[in-house]
Amino acid sequence: MATPLKSVTVAVAPLAAAGSEAAAEQRLPLTYFDMIWLYFHPIQRLLFYHHPCSKTHFFENIAPNLQKSLSQTLRHYLPLAGNLIHPLNSGMPELRYVAGDTVPVTFAEASEELDFNYLTGNQARDADKFHSLVPDLPESRTEYSEPAFRNIPLLAIQVTLFPEKGLCIGFTNHHVVGDASTIVGFINAWSSIAKLGQNDGVSVAENISLPFYDRSVIRDPSGRANIFWNQMKVFQLGSPGPNPPPANKKTRSTYILQKTDIQNLKTLVSAKAPDLVHLSSFTVTTAYVWSCLARSAAAVGESVADDEPEYFGFAVDARHRLDPPAPAGYFGNCVAFVVAELTHGRLRDEEEGFVAAAELVGGLIGKKVNRKDELMRDADDWLVKYGPLMGKRVMGVAGSPKFDLYGTEFGWGKPVKYECVSIDAEVNESISLCKSREFDGGLEIGLCLPNQKIEAFETFFYHGLKY
Repeated sequence: MATPLKSVTVAVAPLAAAGSEAAAEQRLPLTYFDMIWLYFHPIQRLLFYHHPCSKTHFFENIAPNLQKSLSQTLRHYLPLAGNLIHPLNSGMPELRYVAGDTVPVTFAEASEELDFNYLTGNQARDADKFHSLVPDLPESRTEYSEPAFRNIPLLAIQVTLFPEKGLCIGFTNHHVVGDASTIVGFINAWSSIAKLGQNDGVSVAENISLPFYDRSVIRDPSGRANIFWNQMKVFQLGSPGPNPPPANKKTRSTYILQKTDIQNLKTLVSAKAPDLVHLSSFTVTTAYVWSCLARSAAAVGESVADDEPEYFGFAVDARHRLDPPAPAGYFGNCVAFVVAELTHGRLRDEEEGFVAAAELVGGLIGKKVNRKDELMRDADDWLVKYGPLMGKRVMGVAGSPKFDLYGTEFGWGKPVKYECVSIDAEVNESISLCKSREFDGGLEIGLCLPNQKIEAFETFFYHGLKY
């Protein structure tokens, strides 16, 4: 695995209010939306920027500006600098920031074996090449006070220079601190402050939406948070380690569906399923990828019975779907779960597999996602219902077309590439999904699979678009 030639790690603290030495303490209880992610592997994202500069300029100018702007941003995002407080005996877990808590930020120079142009391409690339660009979360530490608990850090950042080529910013966060909406909101806030060069970060509210912290908007009359906490202590669903394991012998590839491709897929589904009401870009894209993955199984020698279930699971932002709705800027996790199921034989069928998948996904969105009373109806059973699916034939999706990380500017122009590295660590197959950088109305799909399966997938993916 490639390692940086030179690096320095600094501890960045939130900017204190005028007249104070440190930011005030902040504590947030975990809601039932958060409890689900207690033992999930960290989420890792990369943003690449084409910005040729020297090592001297990087360490003497860019690094100090990023540290200063990050401190200003963390003033509004204190939990990210804090820790997950995980009780060992009694009590409930919570997020806690206290004076002295910081975010570790590593500034590094990439090794010569890492090629900026290679990493930012769409072609098949060695997945291991990306892992030196994302930081590990610091090790947790145990406090043997009464009651005893573990302090688990929530965020780490790494900025890597490719001399005279560009920069890469890597983010690693514990999922328990927030979903994609929360983390993308933080990244957008930081980039805005860094680009604008504000002196104190106070005027950030004029440019972005500040996070909303009042947890009372997540109503829990049945005590679902306590139920989930007790279940999670027993089952500990998710990765056992603090950081994702490296992807061995995997290949990372990016696939683009242009607006015309998406429209052609919609037309194909409409012709065979004219009564399907919800036929969105998300519906046809995920259904198409799901069917191509199923068809790839046989091509790489996987022995799968035709009657074996295949699952597609996706998270849905529940903020505006709650009753009453939570604010768009609500900080934390607030996603509900939807799972589609088809038999392997039907999903891999060359003629009907994609259409059957689109009908199922579109039907679930129309009948469950878009109906407030239906989306949360099975929430009490999420862990017992979906937990057993881990390790089975499940395709998940990280990200959403509504999050435009390609619009994130730190002052060096828009990113040239976004990668979700943590899909490498999924027990099940997972894809990343975001808006296309190059094509208006297009979508970008990221996969990380064994090389032979990537090749098989690619054949089915492009062949199907010829119709």
